[in-house]
Amino acid sequence: MEQQDQAITVIESLRTGLPPNVGVELYSVGNEKLIDGIKRYHISGIKNRGTIRFINGSWGAGKTHFFRLLREVAFKSDCLVSNVELNANDAALNKFERIFFTIVRNIATPTYYTLGGKYDVTPFGNVLRESLGFLSTGNRVIGDEIVFEQYTKANERLFADHSIDIDFKKMVQKYWETFIPESAQPETRDQLRAEILQWFSGEGKLPDYRKKFGVNKMVSKDNAKVMFQSLAGFVRLSGYQGLLIEFDEAEMAYSTMRKAALRDAHNNLLSLINNIEMIPGLFLIYATTPDFFNDPKHGITIYGALAGRIGKPESRPPKALDKIWNFDEVTTSLEDYQSAAIKIRNIYANAFLEAKEKLPDDTNTKEFVARLNNEHPSMSPVRFWRVMVTGLISYFDDIMEGETRTPEKLYYDVMDKLREA
Repeated sequence: MEQQDQAITVIESLRTGLPPNVGVELYSVGNEKLIDGIKRYHISGIKNRGTIRFINGSWGAGKTHFFRLLREVAFKSDCLVSNVELNANDAALNKFERIFFTIVRNIATPTYYTLGGKYDVTPFGNVLRESLGFLSTGNRVIGDEIVFEQYTKANERLFADHSIDIDFKKMVQKYWETFIPESAQPETRDQLRAEILQWFSGEGKLPDYRKKFGVNKMVSKDNAKVMFQSLAGFVRLSGYQGLLIEFDEAEMAYSTMRKAALRDAHNNLLSLINNIEMIPGLFLIYATTPDFFNDPKHGITIYGALAGRIGKPESRPPKALDKIWNFDEVTTSLEDYQSAAIKIRNIYANAFLEAKEKLPDDTNTKEFVARLNNEHPSMSPVRFWRVMVTGLISYFDDIMEGETRTPEKLYYDVMDKLREA
């Protein structure tokens, strides 16, 4: 992605107070020590072991920002990444098969990052395509057709891997077959590929798939964990360093579950914790709010075995080797905000080249942030980070248009905009 294009993408996202899909590292401050530890202790060894960590953070503690920052770190380390928003309807932890489907639907390759995070309607199709390229030619970039000998080479390596379920292998094989020129007419390839990807997403009926593709099962509650392990094995086989899965308990799904469903969710989470070390190539991060740890009705306190395995958030800033990264103990100083503001100003200058001569210098940028911060109540439900980035972009826009608003006036305009959003 061109530098200017990426800069524009970042600025347009920050204009709404939200972190962009890519480019978070360009302006991020305050997480350097934790990120360095994660690279050293977790990402560097992801291919050889499985790991799970938890994030504790109240609303606005920066979990989404951190997830997107960590995603970029993983992509640069040649890992796949899948972000899973846990909720009671589509991806509840009590139904692990739905978790598997959501992981597959949201998986992204490092190519996604290099292309600027542009959305792809078939992300797992990209994984299958790149795996075919890697296993057949050693190069993940391939065209829409390959010679039969290349397909055979990849297929032999696939079926020799005993860590992958046989039906998982068959569906991968059938997807790869669509790249052989004589396998299907070009106009039917997209349809075949879509049908195969639907199997990985839990769609369709077994009789149809058995007849057409020769499989003996669909992904279900009974085999979802086996398929999850198969996915990890397939990632390793395909030459990626591993798979980072970011679980975001955004809607506190556990708090709306019935008792039986909550027990199943807790059991599935305990099973993940107990077995993760035996699934190399996986790095799981589960982000949630303090209620997850201490709610007397729905939190893990009601399940002694689970609470014992996870523990409680410690009252100190997070370290990479901690089981729980407590973001509620992270303090962002005014100096941190000012440092980020200077980085954002530089991104803005790269986005709009005519802005370089007009934007304020370091001193004036810092003064703007300080005055904006003075207006923001410490107990406000809106995090100052969102106020700052939204206000900063508006401040720069004003300068480009030859207008002037004081930080105090701009603050109230920004708050009105954020409340409407």
